[in-house]
Amino acid sequence: MSRFSQPDPELGHRLSRRGMLGVAAGATAAALLGAAAPANAATGNATAATRSATPATASGSKGRGRPVLPPGRLGIQLYSLRDKVSTLGFGPVFAELERYGYDEVEFAGYTQGSAGPITLAQLKRLARNHGLNPIGSHVGYYSSDPNAYTFAQNLTKVLDDAQALGLKHIGTAAGPFRYGSTVDAWKRAAEDFNTYGAAAKARGMKFYQHNHSEEFSFATDNPKVRLYDILLKETDPDLVYLEMDIYWAYVGQFRFSKRPDGTPAPFEPLNYVLRQPDRYPLFHVKDGESDPSNPYGYRMTDVGDGDIDYQRFISAVTRLRGHRMAHHWQAEHDNPAESFTFARRSSAHLHSLREKC
Repeated sequence: MSRFSQPDPELGHRLSRRGMLGVAAGATAAALLGAAAPANAATGNATAATRSATPATASGSKGRGRPVLPPGRLGIQLYSLRDKVSTLGFGPVFAELERYGYDEVEFAGYTQGSAGPITLAQLKRLARNHGLNPIGSHVGYYSSDPNAYTFAQNLTKVLDDAQALGLKHIGTAAGPFRYGSTVDAWKRAAEDFNTYGAAAKARGMKFYQHNHSEEFSFATDNPKVRLYDILLKETDPDLVYLEMDIYWAYVGQFRFSKRPDGTPAPFEPLNYVLRQPDRYPLFHVKDGESDPSNPYGYRMTDVGDGDIDYQRFISAVTRLRGHRMAHHWQAEHDNPAESFTFARRSSAHLHSLREKC
């Protein structure tokens, strides 16, 4: 429930993604039995020269130092491109992402209303044909529907599909609010996550949870305890990983740097990562323009148009010993004005960033 009387954009995002995942779940069986992808799905292959030239032409270079973005580690959450997938199909979308210099894709359902049926094997092959590594996927956490495509209701099927796609990570964008917002409620959710993590690990995958801002709020029965800290403490670091959505983490910083009684409780999202970098294999790179008049503190923008310092954030993580290539950076915008433009400009900006000499 929103703390504000006005429409809640975070809740709207979660509901719309949940709805999309539900559609994907209902269509999974049909998709797996569907006909071959349309012949034009594999068209639009960019040449290697075009692919490598895209970042090089990016404007706004931040110096002559080493690129902030590690090679081969730029991905995109396909939720940002759901409008294009639904009208064009995965093939043309993947071709555009190849042209823009992307290396990886993260799924949010395996149909997304795609134009034409497609099997998981075809989807995997299509991504690889365009030089895109399927790195992860968002799946629902739980549902009241016993047949729902969620971890709680259909864990085996979820993991079967992830394996079929060759995913190394499989996770959820749902917060651990299944049992409520008390300390014990989050301990129970942590037990669920440990179960899913153990099952994923047995298949060579990592289970992860993607945050919004509410995870940084406080337990309703102990307002001195931040819920996110319970999640970190109660989940096994060898079984449960985190995908920090950097934008929503900074929204959380804006909203929850004071306890309900008004006492200060400041935190820095980056410090969570620096303290336990091995727990954060994936990130969502999402930008926002600072707006203190907004109850969320930011207005979401294309990457590079906002005030989140990604040169600082990514550099701080990749400069850790042994961590240059240990993380995956997924560009995302919940509702871009034009999704291909968002994808192109975000890639150009991130490739342009250079470490300070």
